[in-house]
Amino acid sequence: MNRFVCLFVSALLLLCPAGAQTPPKPKLVVTIVVDQFRYDYTTRFASQYKGGLATLLKHGAVFTNARYDQFPTVTAVGHSIIMSGANPAESGIVGNAWYSREERRLVTSVCDGSVETVGAPTPKPQADCTDATPASPNRLLVDTVGDELRMANGEAKVIGVSLKPRAAILPSGHMANGAFWFDESGVFASSSFYGKELPQWAADFNAARPADQYAGKEWRGTKFGSGGELYRAIPASPWGNELIESFAEAAIEGENLGGRGVTDLLTVSFSSNDYVGHRVGPDDPAVEDMALRTDHVLDRFFHFLVSRHIGPGEVLIVFTADHGVAPLPEKDAERKMPGGRMAESQISKTVQDALTARFGPGDWLIQKPVEYVLYLNQDLIREKKLDAAEVDRAAAEALASKPHIYRVYTREQLASGVSTDRIARAMTNGFFAERSGDIFVLIDPYWLPSPRGTTHGTPFNYDSHVPVIFMGFGVRPGVYNRNISVTDIAPTLATILGIQMPSGSEGRALDEIMVGN
Repeated sequence: MNRFVCLFVSALLLLCPAGAQTPPKPKLVVTIVVDQFRYDYTTRFASQYKGGLATLLKHGAVFTNARYDQFPTVTAVGHSIIMSGANPAESGIVGNAWYSREERRLVTSVCDGSVETVGAPTPKPQADCTDATPASPNRLLVDTVGDELRMANGEAKVIGVSLKPRAAILPSGHMANGAFWFDESGVFASSSFYGKELPQWAADFNAARPADQYAGKEWRGTKFGSGGELYRAIPASPWGNELIESFAEAAIEGENLGGRGVTDLLTVSFSSNDYVGHRVGPDDPAVEDMALRTDHVLDRFFHFLVSRHIGPGEVLIVFTADHGVAPLPEKDAERKMPGGRMAESQISKTVQDALTARFGPGDWLIQKPVEYVLYLNQDLIREKKLDAAEVDRAAAEALASKPHIYRVYTREQLASGVSTDRIARAMTNGFFAERSGDIFVLIDPYWLPSPRGTTHGTPFNYDSHVPVIFMGFGVRPGVYNRNISVTDIAPTLATILGIQMPSGSEGRALDEIMVGN
């Protein structure tokens, strides 16, 4: 381990002499999320890690059996859980997107037409409320660790950073001083929810046009262009994570995070691993390359923290992921494993045909499946004077009779709270009546609803099993093999910080890792 890493580890882990008092709170909490980073990436590539991931695995409290306990396992849901401790049943974040019956359109988890984009052009209004719409945390119905931190001390600062709006906004919460994401115009943007203009440090960062440094670079046989072509390509490359790390450094310096005599919070989500993983799957050399580059990026970030003269035991770092990912079915076929592909249109057609045959003609679906969830046409059901529960059951029975359908649940079942096993409990944890759909479909393990690449979203372990590592202030290093939930992160942080647990938090404080317990 080189001198700088040793210095960093010493700064994080050095215990005070006997008889002395450890600092009551850390100066800075940094929550690091790597999008689509399966737990096994910490073991498969461990011998090659030499930087930040190696430091975390060697000097952190490493939980080997941490899982998400809800459906679906997607970016918005995972990022909302990490710092709130609340499953969708409490938070209302039921997916990356859902059909809003109130607004009669598709909405995303953070889209908000009442605000404007700051630092980049505000997109034109669209029929659906999509990722291109201005954003805010208003659809998140619970608070976060950052919100509780700021309510406890108004001088505390909370900042969120990511390539994706939802990954910057949802972990940082309602009271964050700012949330920033990468815009397709090649700069970092924010929302008027946080202020009318970017803080000066962010404006200065954008003025330097740091994304342009990657024009003409090559990665794995692809040469990157310039301008809009480059900016659209950056997320699915190592350069996306490098930009996030550089912007996180600028945020720490610009806001003087950790240097003002109060506890501050920075949430950083590295999104590029997800963009790459969707295209090629978890077994591709590009995913391994991205993991090793993440190790390097984190090493650079940890070196930066040392350069900020952070004192012994004054930083608390949490490392995790928002979800895992399924293998490519084609790769599974090579390994003589089960798996395959099932078109989403096949699921829709099965329901449409079954309901037409039983209840008569009509457009029975108002939206194509959204993350394994179907929304039925409630207006048509009322027009025909049908019982909604009976229609749901008819749709579910038709789907359940088809090959490679693992489970089907109706909204009536989930509203009653099915809990026969882990999968059923996960489905119930993901149900929020006002936003969830009517039919919830799980296809067989290793089967995908996408025609190419891979995806995630199920409660199966390849999607739900993720790393959770705490390192630094108040943490006892070691390997912890007991089962935990990602919902345990927020109450653990709240306990260490001595603040109120977030309103929807349902996990437990991981007191086994706390120094002094």
